[in-house]
Amino acid sequence: MSLKRFGVSLEDDLLESLDQYVDDNGFANRSQAIRFLIEKNVAETKWQCNHTVAGTIIIMYDQVKKEITSRIAAVQQNYQDVILSSSQYYINQNFCLHIATVMGEAHRLTELSDKLTTIKGIKHGKLVMSRAD
Repeated sequence: MSLKRFGVSLEDDLLESLDQYVDDNGFANRSQAIRFLIEKNVAETKWQCNHTVAGTIIIMYDQVKKEITSRIAAVQQNYQDVILSSSQYYINQNFCLHIATVMGEAHRLTELSDKLTTIKGIKHGKLVMSRAD
């Protein structure tokens, strides 16, 4: 790992925005925030280029609606090539947290996430990806 120091000039308003971002997100300093933003940008660029990425799809749903579970299973059957694992955690008597660990081309993971999170009855859904190469 190589560490290089460099000077960066920013306008006052952009520097204020960076400082606010550091505070809002609990970064130790500006450098940590800048590293995070660069990595995020690199990962998002790779997603657009359909590089291999890994991540999780998290959905929360009301488990009383039994048809949701079968719909999730039906969608996942068509994406077995990118699903590494799938787990359900029962949060309380009503809500279930479903987590699918995934790896594959970014567009395929996004497609799977869109199909899962748009199932009627899903309360919340989110895809988180990171580069895997």
